[in-house]
Amino acid sequence: MKSNAWLVKQEPEAYSWETFVKDGCASWTGVRNFQARNNLRAMKLGDWVCYYHSVTDKQIVGIACVGKLSYPDATATEGDWSAVDLVPFISLKNRISLETIKSDAVLSGMALVKQTRLSVTPLTAEHFKRILELGGLSLSKLLKVPLAL
Repeated sequence: MKSNAWLVKQEPEAYSWETFVKDGCASWTGVRNFQARNNLRAMKLGDWVCYYHSVTDKQIVGIACVGKLSYPDATATEGDWSAVDLVPFISLKNRISLETIKSDAVLSGMALVKQTRLSVTPLTAEHFKRILELGGLSLSKLLKVPLAL
């Protein structure tokens, strides 16, 4: 069983879930917040990652996993910044809007709601399970699904 779950935010105009799936893997670079950087560094190989379209769509759209542990961010010209590699896993059957997240008894406590500017946040096991439930997936099914749209 995977030990951690996370949420990463990305503007769909900059790098959509569909582009990520087409690419098959992405170096998660450009994080320039110390707390978000520390969250990247805490990720373990195989951890689940919820992919959230920020700014325009404002919804969780898919599930990825960590494919490579943190390493120095090559896009950083100064400072001590990190990146990880993420691999798309599966699209949610039902995308989960920010409005739904805020109104849900379990999800309303997520860092996404409380720390709105943070681009990489941890999820509790309860949050992740609820996201899968609302997204039309289950953990047991998730573990059986091959990499897919």
